[in-house]
Amino acid sequence: MSDTLIGAERRGAVLRLALENPPANLLSLGVMEALQAELDAAGRDKSVRVVVIAAAGKLFSAGHDLKEMTAHRADADGGKAFFERTFAACARLMQSIVDLPQPVIAEVDGVATAAGCQLVASCDLAIASDQSRFGVNGIDVGLFCSTPAVALTRAINRKRAMEMLLTGEMIDAQTALAFGLVNRIVPREGLSEAVVEIANRIAAKSPTAVRLGKKAVRTQAAMGLADAYEHTSRVMIENMLAADAEEGIDAFFEKRRPVWREQ
Repeated sequence: MSDTLIGAERRGAVLRLALENPPANLLSLGVMEALQAELDAAGRDKSVRVVVIAAAGKLFSAGHDLKEMTAHRADADGGKAFFERTFAACARLMQSIVDLPQPVIAEVDGVATAAGCQLVASCDLAIASDQSRFGVNGIDVGLFCSTPAVALTRAINRKRAMEMLLTGEMIDAQTALAFGLVNRIVPREGLSEAVVEIANRIAAKSPTAVRLGKKAVRTQAAMGLADAYEHTSRVMIENMLAADAEEGIDAFFEKRRPVWREQ
């Protein structure tokens, strides 16, 4: 196991965070806490416009560290306290990705299973190599992937998700694309470049508009139709009153590149 657990690299306005717990990049408690710390810091840093979550090695992530969890069955409470701590950390981590002001892109190469698939489903966008595979296969060891189901059923059709959850079968990258779990598939050798390209494209947009927009999409999704339109209308008004919208519209009419005023 790497002493680092999470590698962090800045490329301009893009922060790339990589799981560095090969070969399986398991989401141990330590890994999740390390990734949480990086995301918390990124959320406070307005110079970060986009976050990428990637992984070292041939697997994206095989999910929770079952050996770590099994070892705690020897605890006086049978592991209950450790399991509670682990799943609380996981829930907070996945919600942090959704709540982060910046868009989060999953860069997936190789296998993403169980909580690893949950991590992909929690991100705003996912770009996968043509060698990637996905699954929520806890059912194979008598453990229904209930927490991964939260992210999965919000990312893809519920019946597709239930099929994956009940059978434990893996799906390939093309199927993941058809299901809506990933946005694009690219050859493995061009994966990082493709992620950098889309991350930089997003990072070049108004940070105010991106921040307001991501939050609005998340909030309205839990509302009825009328409430959703009422809420997003208020967001549009807030956005129109922002300096970036004034600058962006002026630049459009003046046929020049906008210079974003708000950071």
